[in-house]
Amino acid sequence: MYQRPDGKWCGQVYVLTTDGTEKRKTVYGKTADEVRAKIDDMKIKSRRGVPTADRPWKVGEYLDYWLNEVARNSIRKTTYAKYETMVRLYLKPGLGRKKLDRLTVADVQTFLNGKLNGEHSIGTIHVMRNVLSAALSRAMREEILSRNVARLATLPANESKRNQPWSADEARTFLQAARFDPLYPAFVLLLVYGLRRGETLGLRWMDLDFDEGQIHIRQQLVRVGKELHQAPVKTRAGNRSLPMVGVVREALEIQRAGQKILKDRAGESWTETGLVFTTKSGRPIEPRNLARSFARMIDAEGLRPIRVHDLRHTAASLLKKLRVAPRDAMEILGHSRISVTMEIYTHGDEESRQNAITKVGDLFE
Repeated sequence: MYQRPDGKWCGQVYVLTTDGTEKRKTVYGKTADEVRAKIDDMKIKSRRGVPTADRPWKVGEYLDYWLNEVARNSIRKTTYAKYETMVRLYLKPGLGRKKLDRLTVADVQTFLNGKLNGEHSIGTIHVMRNVLSAALSRAMREEILSRNVARLATLPANESKRNQPWSADEARTFLQAARFDPLYPAFVLLLVYGLRRGETLGLRWMDLDFDEGQIHIRQQLVRVGKELHQAPVKTRAGNRSLPMVGVVREALEIQRAGQKILKDRAGESWTETGLVFTTKSGRPIEPRNLARSFARMIDAEGLRPIRVHDLRHTAASLLKKLRVAPRDAMEILGHSRISVTMEIYTHGDEESRQNAITKVGDLFE
């Protein structure tokens, strides 16, 4: 230990570091006692086998390392793209210059509060914290940090807005209106099985077994940056097989015949992807274009507006009304947890509330 000309105290000690070797580390303080306490603390941790970071990481540097060396190889491309965006646009500009081992709960809370007062949705801010928390958890596993301060910061609850799903009559009216639309078969799959948009557009002809009457959901179409990719379904539960019911078989046979005509017209300009739903040249359909076609037909028919994803909720609510067991509905919809299915099954609707109140009223008549 020694005192520098500027009056600050300095101390050095050899300790175990995260790369498995002993290195000399330097600590600073306003007084000799402060430096001595820091040295004693580092020596105690070293004797217990708790290593000290082998380099003075800054938050931005560690986020870059975590993205490139850890996250890139362990998460889906779509998830990685979302994480990279959060790091580049928000976390690095806001917290990147701070020292990783000195990042505090107050630092994170102040950063998040600043975003709450801006133009960002609460959902986006929750993603920011989750990404930072994932990186700090990795730093804990690498024994660079002893706690995850992102987990200790608080945010308002992220209450997602869910549109009321269509009734059976509304869904039937829509399909009748969409009967001659090129994407009619896709809308049938979305409503009958509650498929996700990416699962529908990622469906391949090899996934259809017309002889056995089975549809095998194995992959999805996802956008990563500027490119569309065919990727495995999100979860093991999403990998499922569904019976090819009559209305679906009819729609898929229409699609098969229509695609053959398109292929003959395109000739050598046709791009073979093996997908059931394609553009006129055989390329994958942009998911946003499916949503645009859906919105356009709703507007033209004067139907109550909902999102494409709400067709999945419509399918789930219809399963509920038909008294399909929650476990069966879970497998049809490809939910990974029964709690997700039960949330939909226990979510009341106007018709069920009316019936319930009517039954209570009948007791007193």
